[in-house]
Amino acid sequence: MVSKSLSMVQVADRKFEPREFPIPEIGADDGLLKVERGAICGSDVELYYGHLGSSRYPLVPGHEPLGTIEKIGDKAAARWGVQVGDRVILEAGVPCRSCAFCLKGQFNNCANRRAIGYTRLDESMPLFGGFSQYLYLHPNTVMHKISKEVPLDVAALFNPMACGVGWAVHSAETKLDDTVVILGAGQRGLASLIAAKTVGAGTTIITGLSRDRHKLEMAKRLGADHVIDVETQDVRKQVRELTGGALADIVLDVVPVSAETIADAVDIVKPGGTIVLAGIKGDNQTLKTLSPDKIVGKSITIIGANSKGSASYRQAVRILEAGKYPFQAMHTHCLPLERVADAIELLAGNRPDIPGAPICLSIAPEH
Repeated sequence: MVSKSLSMVQVADRKFEPREFPIPEIGADDGLLKVERGAICGSDVELYYGHLGSSRYPLVPGHEPLGTIEKIGDKAAARWGVQVGDRVILEAGVPCRSCAFCLKGQFNNCANRRAIGYTRLDESMPLFGGFSQYLYLHPNTVMHKISKEVPLDVAALFNPMACGVGWAVHSAETKLDDTVVILGAGQRGLASLIAAKTVGAGTTIITGLSRDRHKLEMAKRLGADHVIDVETQDVRKQVRELTGGALADIVLDVVPVSAETIADAVDIVKPGGTIVLAGIKGDNQTLKTLSPDKIVGKSITIIGANSKGSASYRQAVRILEAGKYPFQAMHTHCLPLERVADAIELLAGNRPDIPGAPICLSIAPEH
């Protein structure tokens, strides 16, 4: 039996150290996950570069882990409905299960929850992040089974796909034949496109930068009706022309650290339409170009969407299992555990020496 787990510990800004931790004893109420993939997203980039604060160090990052059940207690197996050998995905938040939100099943709103991949080593079990060979399964962990028929590189898309479902379907309530504009063609923008198409959206439009040409091409493969390069085209003019002046029923703004896109969203949504803000804008942004009177005058609904519920994960798994989209092409890179820093820098656009244009990346402990 394995007695130790190799983990990548972030000890400072832009600095990882490989460390071995003992495998914990597993009781009746908890378990152990053998990590097969640790997906990487923009918040891993922010953590790596220190934008989330150095008080978090040291920790084992990686909040999008998936793998197989290595060990599990009898009570835990009955509660989670899994057994040794099952493949599962994990929600990052580990809720308290006793507050008012948890008792309603709204685990993503639990104020007492801990987060896999974001918790300091002195505040949790050391094996509490996805950039590791093994991960401790706390009794309150929220997990979902996923078929082993799904390729690992595809299964690694579960978190952005859950975001797409949560934002485009649950928050925006996209309906049959709605015109949907997605601002931002990153992995979560592309997943939002898939989710919108899945529930029957009509015209779909997605925007990106000139350097996102590969992502815009992927959007076309995923079924986007139109793509807009915001550096060479005027978003507001293009949306008006493409919709014959009708504008969008729904606008999903998933662009991070950009307040200007909010003003764009207000201008391109139709009266009575809905805007979902899912990109963190930062505390130092100004909104000088945003007119509150337009929001009032157009009777716009604006929804903030910071997280997603368990239903979004379950539905994301079903979409991935159905395999109706070219998910394999969306997963562009898989690097070994020891190269997690390279993978993060690649996603951030800072590793031109690594071949291939990145969209979705993951690390594999057994590459």
